[in-house]
This record gives sequence, structure tokens and C-alpha cells, in this order.
Amino acid sequence: MKFLDQAKVYLRSGDGGAGCVSFRREKFIEFGGPDGGDGGRGGDIVIEAVDGLNTLIDYRYQQHFKAQRGHHGSGRNRTGGCGDDIVLRVPVGTQILDDDQETVLADMTGPGQRTVLLKGGDGGHGNQHFKSSTNRAPRQSGPGWPGEERWVWLRLKLIADAGLVGLPNAGKSTFLSVVSRARPKIADYPFTTLAPHLGVVLLGEHEFVMADIPGLIEGAHEGHGLGDRFLGHVERTRVLLHLVDGTQEDVVAAYRVVRGELDAYGHGLVEKTELIGLNKCDALSPEEIAEKASALAEEAGQPVMTLSGATRQGVEPVLFALIDRIRTAREDAEGDDD
Repeated sequence: MKFLDQAKVYLRSGDGGAGCVSFRREKFIEFGGPDGGDGGRGGDIVIEAVDGLNTLIDYRYQQHFKAQRGHHGSGRNRTGGCGDDIVLRVPVGTQILDDDQETVLADMTGPGQRTVLLKGGDGGHGNQHFKSSTNRAPRQSGPGWPGEERWVWLRLKLIADAGLVGLPNAGKSTFLSVVSRARPKIADYPFTTLAPHLGVVLLGEHEFVMADIPGLIEGAHEGHGLGDRFLGHVERTRVLLHLVDGTQEDVVAAYRVVRGELDAYGHGLVEKTELIGLNKCDALSPEEIAEKASALAEEAGQPVMTLSGATRQGVEPVLFALIDRIRTAREDAEGDDD
């Protein structure tokens, strides 16, 4: 299935049904009076977050959604039926943005969450509604209120506990494939990962979700490489695992490039808890590992963990460290909510 994380769609709720002009006509009832029923309400546009979806590919092939109009009223005071609602099912983590791509109309963060985005128009009144002591036989009715319409953007931001960031070929996809059952494409050239991937990590009694996004290069916020579009998928993560390719000559410069892009992107990514891993240590000598880890630790101001995704060396300690930081982040979030 092709990954699609944003789509533009046109939405229109249903118009209200028209009221009816009718009079009661029965044998032996000389003055039956008006009995025109009201029109039905138009259908709503409803957004629902569901489990089991991780892409917006359904909205690549259909972009226009119009709810049903309310049914017209009829005689004998019969109100018209309401129009059918249209329910748009989206993955958990989808944001509904206005046409300006800045105003957030809805944020679908939990499975089963539903929100009425556009309400259908009310039905028009039948002539029985206009009856009064001075107007015994009204011949007027309401046409029904029009529905709402607008263009909106659907933007998916994956919900994960930990996010993998780093330069292209830093070993992020290999790491994700080793610690989970995810099977991203792995190759020895840059930009192997063209779309984000999710994996569930199981370690003893602990479980958390990890997201891998395409690599960043210098100038990604200006559109270089694949740009920073996919950084939105780590906005909701609690912890970032920053993998640095240990086979590079200047690991400090590589670390600075990614941090600079996170800072340029904004949205609080640089403030997130970060765990730094010096990857591909199986290709380095102990002296090189110590030298590069020390340089990275001095630049980042925190300890650096060494690992190799290919040989699984040091992977388990990194996962335990991630679990500790995720647990702390969850407790802090719960404390803020209280």
C-alpha cells in the first residue's frame, strides 16, 4: 500500500429539505386546515479516527464528498427524513486543516474519536407551521437551509513513543528492522527510506511504538533532499533517538546538521528528550569509538551510547534507555494534565 500523509478534499454537508404546502381534505371535514410537514435535516460530514489505517491513500482517488439532502415534507403533517451522513474514516493522528493549511479544525488523536466537521442545513417549515388565528390557510413554506461547504487538508502525523532521526544512511531502517517486525527497505545508498515506517518494539514486559522517517540533509527546511515534510511524524513522539553514522569522519558536524534542521523546523522538536547513539561501531576500532563518542558527548552535553544495528551490539541497552525516558515523559505528561 502506498503511503500518503496528506490530501486535499472538498466537503459539503446536505441542504435541508423544503417544507410542504398541503391542506387536509377529507369527507365530512369542511375546514381541514393546513397539514404540510417540515423538511428533513441535511446530512452531516463526520470525521472518525479508526485503528488499522496508517495512510490517507483512500483520499488520493476520491476528493469530493457531498452529504445527502434532507427529504421534503409532505401532507398529513409528515416531516421529511434526514439526509444520510457521510463519515470519513482517517488514521489516528490525522489533523484536519483549513484551506490555508494553518488553521487546525480538528485533531484526531484517539481511536473511535468522532467530530462533526460540517453540519447539515435545517429543513424548511411546512405551511402548518405558519397557521395562526388570523391566517387560517397559509400558503407559504420554507425552502430549507443550505448546507456548509469548504476545502480542507487532511494531514497525517503518526503517533509513536520514539522517533528515529539522523542523516541518510545512518542506519535508522536497519535499527528499526532489528528491534521490531517492521521491514523497511534497506540498502547501501542514501534516501533508501522514502516514507515513514512504524514498528512495535517488544522488550520483556515493555512495549512501545517507534517511527522511522526519511533522513535529513543540510538545507532540508528549504526543500533540499526530501525536505522536512516528514518531520511532522515525530512531532507527537515523546523521545527522539538520534543515530549518528560512526563511519563518518566528522560525527560532530553530522550531529549539528540534524539538530540545525530540527531547530529550523520548530514545533518543539529541539526541546524533546533526545538519546544519542553512535551507530555502525562494528566497523570501528575501540580507539575510534572512544574518540568519536567523546567528541559527540562534548558537543551534545550528554552521554553517547554506542551500538551496531547490523550486529545488534549495544542495541538492548539503547532500548532500555528509551523505555526509561518514555516512562519519564509519560509521567511528566500525566502530571501536566493533572
